Amino acid sequence: MKRIGIIGSTGSIGRQALDVISRNPGRFDVVFLSCNGNLELLRQQGAKFDAKYLCSTGLSCEGVLCGENEILKIMDNERLDMVLLAAVGAAGTVYAYETVKRGITLALANKESIVASGRILFDTAKKTGAKILPVDSEHSAIFQCLEGQDKRFLERVTLTASGGAFRNTPADALEYVTVEQALRHPNWSMGSKITVDSATMMNKGLELIEARYLFDIDPSMLSVVIHPQSVVHSFVSFRDGSIIAQMGEPDMRTPIAYAMAYPERMESGVKPLNLATVGSLTFFEPDMGKYPCLGIAVEVLKKDSNAPMIVMNAANEVAVAEFIGGQIEYSDIAKVISAVLDVCAPSEPAEIADVLAADVLAREASEKIIKRFYK
Repeated sequence: MKRIGIIGSTGSIGRQALDVISRNPGRFDVVFLSCNGNLELLRQQGAKFDAKYLCSTGLSCEGVLCGENEILKIMDNERLDMVLLAAVGAAGTVYAYETVKRGITLALANKESIVASGRILFDTAKKTGAKILPVDSEHSAIFQCLEGQDKRFLERVTLTASGGAFRNTPADALEYVTVEQALRHPNWSMGSKITVDSATMMNKGLELIEARYLFDIDPSMLSVVIHPQSVVHSFVSFRDGSIIAQMGEPDMRTPIAYAMAYPERMESGVKPLNLATVGSLTFFEPDMGKYPCLGIAVEVLKKDSNAPMIVMNAANEVAVAEFIGGQIEYSDIAKVISAVLDVCAPSEPAEIADVLAADVLAREASEKIIKRFYK
């Protein structure tokens, strides 16, 4: 049995991972589960899966272990084959780093940690021999498409995007869209932050950066197309004209199961894709005028430097939280990110402490800009 810990077990990815575990009895021993605040669900999960440890990193810790350090102690004192990082946001950066530093396989559903600490994270993994397995559907697709292939013959890697809640909304109608509208994703069921990122397509910008580090691909070889059906999860092109794509129902349990079982496969609970029922698949280029956040991320990617990536990611997290809280408009998200990138330029990080310090600086700059211009 694989001994596994899940960071963020009460969130969307964590709940689906536990659903996959429940469908595969005898394959996993759940060592620990953690949450940020939903203690009631955490306790229910702990009882159902007989988890040895329960931990909260939020304000309330009644009846469970409390704080980030407790999770790190568990990693030090228990044999773990895998940690699934399902927590949202840059807060996952430390967990990602501490996992690979210990040589533990990291199943990664937290794109922000790669965006913030890409080079440091992967250099550390190389030193310790830790594997980093992607859980995002797009990166799982690329991972599967590249299995057994010689990257010397790779021409391009293309990430598909749903286009989010506003893919059929004209750009000039986006000025005053509501939070409720932004959270109505047409294809996927996800948390609030990533659903807004999908609407702005910042999620795809973050995923381009993630792909750059996960697969060691030059930024010039990465691109995005909008694919409304979310059936083709990404594809790779080779010099001989061949294209290999990975397809399936838009259900996160497939990439979760692939990462958790790798190099094997296992039951995920996802029904087989019926292409005859799907009928047709469509693809088109994203309108950068409609998705300024994606344009910002592409420009940051071209710099191929972690420092602006950290700033962009932090500014986006702050701006999205303010939008969800009703403090700024949807169209202000991209404006805030651009403004923060203009005024905040930390040095390139040499270690994880530098990453965290740059993240703090960017968040402070974001709050100041929002307070000055939008409140």
